[in-house]
Amino acid sequence: MKKTSAYSITTVVVLIFGVFFLYPVAMTLAVAFRNEAGGFTLDYVLGVFKNPIYVEGLWNSLMMGVCSTVVSLLLAFPLALASHRWVFPGKKLWTLLILAPLVLPPFVGAVGIKHILGISGSLNTVLVDLGVMSADAPMDWLGESRFWGVIVMNALHLYPVLYLNIAATLSHLDPAMEEAAQNLGCTPWRRFQKITLPLCMPGVFAGAAIVFIWSFTELGVPLVFDYTRVASVQIYDGIKDLNQNPIPYALVSIMLVISTAVFAVSKVMLGRTGLGATPRPKTYSGERVVQGWRGWVIAAGFAGVFLVACVPHLGVVLLSVTGDWYGSILPESMTTAHYNEALAHPLVVPSIKNSLVYASWSTLLDIVLGTAIAFVVVRSSIRGRVLLDAVMMLPLAVPGLVLAFGYIAITQKGEPMHWLVGDVNNPMYLLIAAYAVRRLPYVVRAAVAGLQQSNITLEEAARSLGATPLRALRRVAIPLIGANLVAGGILAFAFAMLEVSDSLILAQQAEHFPITKAIYTLLSTLGNGHELASALGVWAMVFLGISIIGAFVMLGKKGGSIFRM
Repeated sequence: MKKTSAYSITTVVVLIFGVFFLYPVAMTLAVAFRNEAGGFTLDYVLGVFKNPIYVEGLWNSLMMGVCSTVVSLLLAFPLALASHRWVFPGKKLWTLLILAPLVLPPFVGAVGIKHILGISGSLNTVLVDLGVMSADAPMDWLGESRFWGVIVMNALHLYPVLYLNIAATLSHLDPAMEEAAQNLGCTPWRRFQKITLPLCMPGVFAGAAIVFIWSFTELGVPLVFDYTRVASVQIYDGIKDLNQNPIPYALVSIMLVISTAVFAVSKVMLGRTGLGATPRPKTYSGERVVQGWRGWVIAAGFAGVFLVACVPHLGVVLLSVTGDWYGSILPESMTTAHYNEALAHPLVVPSIKNSLVYASWSTLLDIVLGTAIAFVVVRSSIRGRVLLDAVMMLPLAVPGLVLAFGYIAITQKGEPMHWLVGDVNNPMYLLIAAYAVRRLPYVVRAAVAGLQQSNITLEEAARSLGATPLRALRRVAIPLIGANLVAGGILAFAFAMLEVSDSLILAQQAEHFPITKAIYTLLSTLGNGHELASALGVWAMVFLGISIIGAFVMLGKKGGSIFRM
């Protein structure tokens, strides 16, 4: 790629990124640190730390992020290590099935798990019937404050992100290093401590940072569990009087600082880890075939995690077809009427249409921008291309809450970007921009991986035969990375369809609701609101499942790179 073209693309990308990402984030900080006279102030931020309710909310959010990350790591690390080292019965099937939690938005799963692990849920009913538990003193498995319920939902939803990162890192390690240590007399535990664990730390740090930030700023699950003493819910509740109360902006700014610090630390730690950079020889595999009962034990471990992770999915499916389900193991009666009623609800069909529009346009933008960025990063030699690649990963570090509040700030009356919503307050352009910016890293990583795998000599051969740069790009380069672009685009589209934070905050009028806002609104409906929301959640689960499976089938072992920082 010519330097002039690379610089031109970089300029356009940086301009778009600056307007729709850096500017909103800066405006969020500006509102948090600007007094009524327009000067700088720390009063609002200090006010957060002086208020014990806000301090408790921040502390609970931190604990939510830390505990969710730890539980996710305890689930993901053994699975990734087993998948890396051993071939066992049904390995391909189980390594695909354990990704199942990604197909259900966690706040929808929270509805189902309440009917299974709640005080009057299925688990307690089973234990009472078996005589293990007294009916007068049932166990509250979700915790009185619902804290552990939130942790369980976050961990069961996000452990695949850690698994993919660790598995991708391990797949690039040369097994000869462990074998050399074994030949020198190292015990298995010492080999793990001294070789395997340090080598896979890049994957651990990359995945853990994403899981922490995602859990730390999670909004949907605490809302469903009525866990209000958490910063994200306090921010959401503060939308009602934003014009008179800048405290929500101060809370958002504090969460941004914490998230950015975690992101920066992970990048520093990754930069210090120069281990494992050399991929294993393609003709040499360190996998060992495990036969007999040992192989079935490993397979049972994968199956166990899969079954536990599917409990929320099972709860949602059962709730979507229940006629009456209270204090019983399974619904006492079943019906499919909720599916028809959900589709006939005045909120549902318009919300599906809205989400299709928002997600389609955002995905198109991601593919165009992601492809251009990848070509600059991989195919050019300009200075700053590595920095460009790193900057494009920043949306992974910035919570959706921050971006949503930034968009609210820049579209107020009198602000230069007010035209994006107009006088009718239509958030379509804001949601398209928010979805595109937050999912851009997935497409960039997919496109970069494709270009790194493709042979540049094919493009050079086309140019030497007289093809223009544009024709060589269209006829050679793009087809070579087509599968990667499709896979990245599918993930961007699927996650945009089911985005929670931006959707709940930016869409305030029913005619503009995306699917996730419609589901949340149905949950608040009296009568059969939970059943209708679950029915819509099942439709979403099927859609997202097909999309994610298709994307990972196309990407193969490179799938883990999608969630890399």
